[in-house]
Parts: sequence; structure tokens; C-alpha cells
Amino acid sequence: MTTNATSPGRPRPERRQPGQDWTSWPTYDSAVLGFRDHWYPVLWSEQVGRKPVAVTLLGENIALVREGEEIHALHDRCPHRGVPLSLGRRQFPGTVSCPYHGWTYDLKDGNLCGVLTDGPESPIAGRVKVRTYPVKQRFGLIWVYVGDAEDPHPLEDDLPEELRDNRFVIGGRTEVRKGNWRFAAENGFDEGHAKYLHNTALWRLFKVMPAWNKTRIVERGDWLVRVQDEVHWEADMPGLGKWTNKRWWKRMPLPDAPGKAQNINPVIKSLDLPGFVSIRMPGILRVAYPHFIHYEWYVPVDTDHVRYVQLMVRFETGARAGLFKLKYLTAIRWLFHGQFTAQDAWMVDVMNAPPEKLYRPDLSLTAWRRKVEQSEPKVQPYER
Repeated sequence: MTTNATSPGRPRPERRQPGQDWTSWPTYDSAVLGFRDHWYPVLWSEQVGRKPVAVTLLGENIALVREGEEIHALHDRCPHRGVPLSLGRRQFPGTVSCPYHGWTYDLKDGNLCGVLTDGPESPIAGRVKVRTYPVKQRFGLIWVYVGDAEDPHPLEDDLPEELRDNRFVIGGRTEVRKGNWRFAAENGFDEGHAKYLHNTALWRLFKVMPAWNKTRIVERGDWLVRVQDEVHWEADMPGLGKWTNKRWWKRMPLPDAPGKAQNINPVIKSLDLPGFVSIRMPGILRVAYPHFIHYEWYVPVDTDHVRYVQLMVRFETGARAGLFKLKYLTAIRWLFHGQFTAQDAWMVDVMNAPPEKLYRPDLSLTAWRRKVEQSEPKVQPYER
């Protein structure tokens, strides 16, 4: 029996097979390993040196290898006997050699360019290759493209528009967490959970959370946006009493949309967002505040793990950018990208769905699932 580390001594719920019993959203329900033909962030560039590093992305095992300033990605399996190339050696420039028999592959195209234990005239050299993946570096992150296109679309197509041309300072965190990526994405765009789950978070210690909202979802280009038509700070619950998150030490939060604040960053103002929270394919969340934007990438690892990439961006330069970076390292990284989102990770880990019974605030989830179905994305194949 496996116990849940977040609830000591409590048995983990029995997992249903991914995709089982989900029939209303066939494309989304079958996307347990995510969507192909997209760029995904995997690691910080500084995490990959000369020694190969193993990562799993959309269920595919990949070896990342640095050669100078360039990073290469190869399928992490030597075709000879199936040994991971991430365990390999760097015998010659621009290559990686399998640690078992010295089969040596070109980092750029994956071609077998030599077999060290078969001599310089090995007849199999040049007749075998390992799959390679397109790689880009942006914002200090390594981005890998998983798909079948020989000439993949530009990385910019998979980035929020405000990150393409503007100058900004960034702080971030990336880690692999338990749970399927779809549950993580739905949690991020979920309308109801923050008011209850996060009302104990240190990040919200001095800010009151609403008791409940009336919300609708609007589409803005590639994004779905949660729009709050009504915000209620307390409620008289029939037969129960008053429900409120108000406390004497908490101050009222910002208006229900970033553009309604009195002081707002010009870049964020130009987005003209009707609500704070939005989501887009292939699984990118944007939480826009008046002075900074928090992003989350839900990167599929395998059926039961998700790489959680969190970025906090402030569109500033100079001294203000430096102050924000300091604030991020001393507070935001631990309070927001740590304890706050760890509460989300806890729920994603213990969630046991389907089956499910949805309620009114779950319109955010159904809108996201419907968006996926309409987009007709290419699903990463999953073999049971």
C-alpha cells in the first residue's frame, strides 16, 4: 500500500486508468500525455552542462546535452541495447557516446558517427540514428519541441504575446510534481478553490479573499479569461450561519480586474484584460496583477507527473527591476512559488477523478475542456 506523503498514514486513493470513463470531452480526456506540436519549457539553461541530463516530456525520454552555448536534445535510448544516452560520455566534441559499447552519436542530427568497440571501419556506422528534438533557449529556460513537423513553428507562437517584445525582469521556479498535467491546469483555472483552499496561505495572510463570486468566461484571442461579474465578501448560509474570509487584520484586495486599479503597469494595461486569470493552449496560465504577471506552464511528464514551471514577470528595467528581483528571491519565491502553490500541488496529488459531480463555478473547467475540443490538438499517444 502506498501512503500519501501529504497526509501521513492515509492510503492514496486507487488511481483510475488515465482516460477511463471520460466520455464528454474525448480529446481532452485522452490527452493524458499532453499535446504534440508545441514548445515546452523543461529546465533552466544553467542546469545543463557538459554532462548529459535526463528529462521526460510528454512521456518521451530525452537526453539534454550542452555543446558550448548550444543545447541539444536526443531520444534517451541507444538503439543497440536500449541503454540511456543520458548516462553517456563525451569522448569527442559535438558527440555523445553510449556508456555500454561506445556507440557515438552526432548531437546535431543523431547520426551514429562511430562505434568505438568495433573500430574505425565499423559497418554499422552511418546506418543508425537517434531521434533529435528542436531546442531553443529563452528567458534562461530550455524549450523543447515535441511533434512531427520537420520545420516547427516559431517558439514565439507558444509564448504569451506580452513576453515576445517587451523588456522585463523575471524570477521563476521549476519542479516535477505528482499528478496528471490536466488536473494541474484545471486547478489553475478553477474558479472556486482559491477562496477556500488558499485562505490559509501565508501569501494571503493580510489580504481578504472573497466568499463567493458570480463568474463568466470570455474568449480573447488564444486565451480564455475568467470575468467576475459579482464579488461577495460574505454570505449567510441557510442553516449554517455566516461565511466570510474577512478578519480584522486583513485588508481588502485589488479590484476584480487589473485594469481597474488606479496604478497599473503600461504593458499590463495594454492587454486590456477583463479579469485576472486566463489560460491558453497547450496549458499556460496567466494571472495578471497591476504591476506584475504570474505564469504557470503545466508541462506533461508522464501520466502521473507534471513539470510545474512558474514565472513571475515585472515589466521594468534598471533599479526597479533589481528591487523586484531581490523581492522575488527573498519573499515571493518562498511564499508564492513555494507554500502557496504547494497547496495546489497537494490537491492535484490526491485528486481522484473521474467520476465527478460539477457545480456552478466549474464553468471555468468546462470552458477550458470545450476550448481544447474546438482546437482539435494532436494528442500525444498513450499506450496502456
